[in-house]
Amino acid sequence: MTDSSASNSRQKRDFGLKRRYAAERRFRLFGQAAIGVGLFFLAALLFTVFSKGYTAFGQTSLNLDITFDAQLIDKNNARATDPDVLLTPNYAVLARDALAMKLGLGKLSSKDRKLVDGIISNGTKVQLRDMVMANPAIIGTTQNIWILAEADIDSANKGQIDLSVDEKRRKVSDRQLEWMAQLKADGTLAQRFNFGLFRNGASSRPEMAGLGAAMIGSLYMMLIVLVLALPIGVAASIYLEEFAPKNRFTDIIEVNINNLAAVPSIVFGLLGLALFINFAGLPRSASLVGGLVLTLMTLPTIIIATRAALKAVPPSIRSAALGIGASRMQMVFHHVLPLAAPGVLTGTIIGLAQALGETAPLLLIGMVAFITDAPVTPLDPATALPVQIFMWANEAERAFVERTSGAIIVLLMFLAVMNITAILLRKHFERRW
Repeated sequence: MTDSSASNSRQKRDFGLKRRYAAERRFRLFGQAAIGVGLFFLAALLFTVFSKGYTAFGQTSLNLDITFDAQLIDKNNARATDPDVLLTPNYAVLARDALAMKLGLGKLSSKDRKLVDGIISNGTKVQLRDMVMANPAIIGTTQNIWILAEADIDSANKGQIDLSVDEKRRKVSDRQLEWMAQLKADGTLAQRFNFGLFRNGASSRPEMAGLGAAMIGSLYMMLIVLVLALPIGVAASIYLEEFAPKNRFTDIIEVNINNLAAVPSIVFGLLGLALFINFAGLPRSASLVGGLVLTLMTLPTIIIATRAALKAVPPSIRSAALGIGASRMQMVFHHVLPLAAPGVLTGTIIGLAQALGETAPLLLIGMVAFITDAPVTPLDPATALPVQIFMWANEAERAFVERTSGAIIVLLMFLAVMNITAILLRKHFERRW
């Protein structure tokens, strides 16, 4: 009877162990499946963005010998007394004549003239005009210059246009394709690194559009957020964690700080619109207003991260400092805060990265302006990287699709650099006890 009872007990125990082990294996499988699904969608996102956007870093250009004809630019030689006469000539004609000569065309018919003009970017006239304004001595000379090809020519050269469809259903004609093949064969037409993507501002022409103004605007905003949010957030965290009495009032403050971290960012945009623009009268679309709004949005993140870093410092550090006669201020700033610095830096950089990727609050304060020139001061009209992506995503031109994905790649690179910096700083300054 005893042996039978012992046998039943062992069977129940073994059965229970098998159930627990089976449950553990299922949980591990569920966890691995969840990680796999997350990695799959992340890989799909990155593949989609990079496959569509990497071509934005190259731009189809034409290498032409352009003659700056004095008869066209300054027929009466009036530039010595009136330099503004150099602003009005039709510089596009110079590029068209140079391309026609390169193609071996004689006198152009109206149809051929339109087709040749369709190969050259409309921004070429601005490029040539700026060259003449900067150095009038080139008038009457022939210069070898790289100029941009039109957006549809660029898309066709990159294989983004289905050339098998009927000619009437695409923007690049068969004649232009023949000329493109001829120009590629002699090296006149080629893809070059697209410096304009990082140098130019907004443009209605895809081949001329760039992120330069948006990057400067984002830089100003991040500097404002760093200068304001870091000292205010750290000071508030130190007071709440080390000096504030534990009562109902401070409990309410802590609850509200935690709630503010979860408030939708568009609410901060409404606050910025009401407070900084309507009440304070600051200019719309300015980096200063954008930086102030993002500071308000970033403060809860920095405060929560800093308080967590301060809490992680062992109480023995505080007791030892006070035990040797240090004041509470000396204990915090000489002992606790240096040990909490890795967490503070990490929280600050993560907050800045979050602010860099925000769009909704900036839309409400008017940072969707068409900005062609980079802002000189934080009070000048500006835009930001995520807002520029939003605006390009709404454009109808095919070439803006790759510009949008290319801008997303640039933004992801900035965010990756900031997060990697946070990890490295934490590793470098972290102390274990």
